[in-house]
Amino acid sequence: MDLPLPWERLLWRGRPSLLARLTGARRAAARYVLTDFRLVSVRGEEVDEIALQDIAEVHRRESALDRLIGASTIDVHSRDRGRPPLVLHAVRRGAPLAALLELLSGDPRARIDADAVAAAMAWEPRSPHRTSRDALAPLALILIAVVASAIGLRGKLAAVTYSPDDAIYPNGQKVEREAIAQFMKAEVLPWARGALAPIVGGADRVRCETCHGRDAAAREWRMPGVAALPVPDVREHGWEWNSGGMDAQMRNAIYGYVAQSDKQHKATYMREIVMPGMARLLRRAPYDFTRPYDYNRQRAAFGCYHCHNVS
Repeated sequence: MDLPLPWERLLWRGRPSLLARLTGARRAAARYVLTDFRLVSVRGEEVDEIALQDIAEVHRRESALDRLIGASTIDVHSRDRGRPPLVLHAVRRGAPLAALLELLSGDPRARIDADAVAAAMAWEPRSPHRTSRDALAPLALILIAVVASAIGLRGKLAAVTYSPDDAIYPNGQKVEREAIAQFMKAEVLPWARGALAPIVGGADRVRCETCHGRDAAAREWRMPGVAALPVPDVREHGWEWNSGGMDAQMRNAIYGYVAQSDKQHKATYMREIVMPGMARLLRRAPYDFTRPYDYNRQRAAFGCYHCHNVS
């Protein structure tokens, strides 16, 4: 089979990891190709493919061997429930690949090119043991976060500790505004043009205001500054209003894994690609939604609600 066909754009190609291939397993002889139209698995004369618009769910898992060799297995489920999933065995960088598949399947208008894919696939997750679909159910996460946050509000919170090489607050001391502006122009904006291009419809649409909001100058570039994200019922029931005020870390703890059903694909991309990428630039830890609020606050972890407002 010729891949890609003349009318397709190649986005990614890969194979099971070398160590998996050395095991001699038949499945390890496969090769995988992702285009702007479909995902294809080729193994000898056997060809399995699925159109991006037919992808219903993407799950990532790790066997003991996968963890040993730094790989993961991705199950791509079709909207046709009678069809078995297309399986990508023992692929490297499985978390960003799964996030890209989520985005492409859920947003056919996403303008993503090979450069954006390369930028996304270069992401190195700190704890690549699960994707968002493998995490606890959103309701359970909300309940855990609310309980942990309530304890934190009543007790003494641990002090926030910034690293010596933090891009904005080295050792907790904010750098001069001119240095921040230079850092944003030299490091953040070029990265953002690649990382956010699939979300906003192209790299040329990514500007400072994309993250800081239209009235950024009037607000002196303070964050959070961009469009509101959906919130769960806890806000409607008064949690946000009766908590005495929430900082970004508190909102991350409570709202971090919640998105409306029609926004789940973009939310996955933002959590798996954009959030950890920006955290890396700031030289901070990405927000760990499996950990308590205090844990993330103490480490000045970077999360969704450092950029986004709550509606």
